[in-house]
Amino acid sequence: MKVLVNNKETELNGSTVADLVRELALPEKGVAIALQNRIVPRTQWEQQPLQEGDSLVIIKAACGG
Repeated sequence: MKVLVNNKETELNGSTVADLVRELALPEKGVAIALQNRIVPRTQWEQQPLQEGDSLVIIKAACGG
């Protein structure tokens, strides 16, 4: 299935936000994900289904100043 991740078309083999996190090898901490402009709580990543064409934004925390 194809979804948009940070405005880039991405092929996803899984069907949940957690599957996307694993496929993109995102870090366990310091990451927030918004689906259709709504933050998905980490506790719901395993249950949150994705559909063809969904738009996600991945926000990574950064250190420094």
